[in-house]
Amino acid sequence: MSGGDIAGLVAAGALLIFVLAFAVPLMKLGKVLDETSNVIKAVGGKTMPLMDEVTTTVTLTNTQLERVDAITRNVQSTTESISGLTQSFTDTLSGPLMKAAAFSLGLTKNTRERGRGNEKNSRRRTRRHHSE
Repeated sequence: MSGGDIAGLVAAGALLIFVLAFAVPLMKLGKVLDETSNVIKAVGGKTMPLMDEVTTTVTLTNTQLERVDAITRNVQSTTESISGLTQSFTDTLSGPLMKAAAFSLGLTKNTRERGRGNEKNSRRRTRRHHSE
């Protein structure tokens, strides 16, 4: 065997060691990539039903919000109607009630003044009768 043959065998052995040294990590990396692929498939399989549930929930929520919006519009309309009715009632009755209250107050004052006037007159009469 010549020196070139020995050098070739040494180079071939070194290459074999180099390939074996890189083969083990490459095989482990392959397993990691396989597991990653399996995890992605599992997540994808669970994500689609979850997205369907979310879509259903959002749709039902929108339906409920539309109902609440309709109720709110009805309450607002009813409130406006009651406000108008109250204002109409107030406008209709406030004038006559104010007049009746003023009349009643005047009548009460007049009655009191007459009562006081009658008391004074009766006292005067009583004093006159006693002095005569």
